[in-house]
Amino acid sequence: MCGSMTDKDLLARHVSGDQEAFGEIVRRHRDRLWAVALRTLGDREEAADAVQDALVSAYRAAHTFRGQSAVTTWLHRITVNACLDRARKTASRRTSPVAETERLEQLLEPHESASAPAERGDLHRELLQALGTLPPEQRAALVLVDMQGYPVAEAAQVLGVPSGTVKSRCARGRARLLPLLSHLRSGESGSTDSNEGRNRAPRTSVPPAAPPRDPDAVKGGRRA
Repeated sequence: MCGSMTDKDLLARHVSGDQEAFGEIVRRHRDRLWAVALRTLGDREEAADAVQDALVSAYRAAHTFRGQSAVTTWLHRITVNACLDRARKTASRRTSPVAETERLEQLLEPHESASAPAERGDLHRELLQALGTLPPEQRAALVLVDMQGYPVAEAAQVLGVPSGTVKSRCARGRARLLPLLSHLRSGESGSTDSNEGRNRAPRTSVPPAAPPRDPDAVKGGRRA
């Protein structure tokens, strides 16, 4: 029933008081929200908290959705903002010499499983550590474009900035990161398989992302 409805229809039903509709939205989008949060923050607990914060915000603010973008874009915008709020508190800013600006997909496939970064050992730890040296806005742009594979225009919608700003943030972020990660690309990180340098670890389940259970959210959730 809910599974055959569009995201926009589900959100409208949630606003009208359907108790199952928001849960279906969460089930559809939680993997990508989790992937964005984990790669932006580099910490599983922080990422889980950011996703939960975002879902509670989306749950409460569903009545403000005007359909000017896709529901998934709206959810990603809320999630990225939640991540940036957390990242700005601890961001370490470091300046590196300008180097070549290859896309980071040389190191990490853009559509890889959300659980993979925590399971693939040294490469992912170093990549996430390096991401942590960037200003949060650059980090978020790189995660969306280079790791999640979003077109620049869609990433711009998620981040709420012009496409040119996304391109600029990505270029500056790549220039900072690549000197830190060049040893991984040259095979010095200890990889033993030259043909499959991006072997995947067995997948683990994404932390459960059931509909928000915030008491205030439920009270204000327009239940009939």
